[in-house]
Order: sequence, then structure tokens, then C-alpha cells
Amino acid sequence: MFEDKKICFIGAGSVTEAMIAGLAQKKLIPLENITILNRENQQRLFQLTKKYGVISSANKQQSISEADILILAVKPKDIAESLLNIREATHQKQLVLSVVAGVTTDYISDLLQHHGPVIRAMPNTSAMIGMSATAVAKGTYAKEEDLKIVISVLESIGTVSIVDEELLDAVTGLSGSGPAYFYYMIEAMEQAAVELGFEHHKARELLIQTLIGAGHMLLETKIDPTILREKVTSPGGTTMAGLKILEEYHFQEAIKSAIKQATKRSKELGAIYSEFYK
Repeated sequence: MFEDKKICFIGAGSVTEAMIAGLAQKKLIPLENITILNRENQQRLFQLTKKYGVISSANKQQSISEADILILAVKPKDIAESLLNIREATHQKQLVLSVVAGVTTDYISDLLQHHGPVIRAMPNTSAMIGMSATAVAKGTYAKEEDLKIVISVLESIGTVSIVDEELLDAVTGLSGSGPAYFYYMIEAMEQAAVELGFEHHKARELLIQTLIGAGHMLLETKIDPTILREKVTSPGGTTMAGLKILEEYHFQEAIKSAIKQATKRSKELGAIYSEFYK
């Protein structure tokens, strides 16, 4: 599917590196067919080209115009300026994949001033180890064939779920920010373990495997999490004692509020950048 394709990344951050690493590992595309462009930080470009054997071209306009797939991986605040700078080199035959949080496909199409296919994706930081939970949504001018290409690219960094675009802000709050919620919980559990006499490394070892095991239980058994929780919770037992404390502190309400607030912020940021460059 990709032997003759050329991919151009706009932006050289962690998501770009994760995708390049995944593409390299799965040998989906010759690495010399991948170009990275970055507005600043030439040292970062040097690092990536040396590490993966991809290309960093001095002729940005040519690299963009020759690309079959253009991947937008800049910060949300930089998206408008980036698109305005490259717009003349883009064309309708290109597939544009955006991993920029909060920025809609329609907004990207408006800035590009053409009707080429645009698909939006939201990976998470676990992409760095090929374990991202990524959601994708196609824009107005994207076709199913475009979506299949994007899914093949993104499966190199983890799993891919198709959603309607209006849900991508919620995806940002759920799986995009989700790893941080788990890390925050692990921090607290580790601190409790240390206060109970554990060494840090031993507590972390137990907690990591507990988290992995719980995830695999959900994945492999397909059993509802409520049922799995109830199976662990004996009346009058230790788990019930702990869960009662979580209920007293409104644990579930806090988690739901965090996801909703992160979703709201994603919408706010998208609106800010869109309004600023209207």
C-alpha cells in the first residue's frame, strides 16, 4: 500500500517520532520516502534523520508538493501559521492527516483553500511504545479509502477506533488525557505503599503489574468492569473497606468531572485558535 507513497511530517515532536518509529518497525514504507519539516529546532531534525534514516529537506515547498500524505503534527497555537505558510504547495490529491488537538477538519480545509481529503486523529503518549489508543474521524471530503490508509499508518503506534468528529474533543479528555489520570492514581497508590513501609521500586513493580493485569482482564474476558469489581469485593473484606473510602471522597464523580473538564478545554482551545485566525 505504501511502497510508492511519500509522507511529509509538519512538526518534529514526540508524536512524529512515535509514528516514524512505528512505520519503521512495521516496514510499511521505505524510510527514504519520509520527510520531516520543522519551523525551528534544526537539532531535533538532525537527531531524527540520524536515528531513523528519514529525510530533512531544505526545499520545504517541494517536499510538501510531492507528498502523497501530509501529516500535521504541530502545536494547536501554530496550526494556522503553519498551514498558511505551506498552503501554496498543497493540492487536492494529497491526503492530510492532522493530529493537532482541538482543530477541526473544516477549519483545516478552509485554511488550505481546497477540497482535498482531511482526516483528524487523536493519539496519546503511549504511542511512544506502540501502545496508543487512537481515535480517527474523517472530514467532509475524505473517502473510505482515505480512512483505510490512515488507519494503516496509525496502527503502527497502537489501536485505532473510528468516531464521529464531534466526539474527538471527548476523546481528548478520555484517552488523550487518560494516561495522566492513571499516572496520578499510581502516584497516590505508590505514596501510600511507601508510608506503609514499602521501598519505592518494589511498590511500583507491584502497581505496574496490577494495572497491566486489570487492563488485560478487561480486554481478554470482555466482562463489564462493574462485574469484575464486584468479583474482587467480598462483603466486609479489605477491598470493600478501601472502596468505601473512595466513595466517601466521591472518586467516580471526580474522574467523570476531570474527563468532562478536559473535553471542555479541548473545545475552548479549538475555538480560540479558530477565532484568532478568522
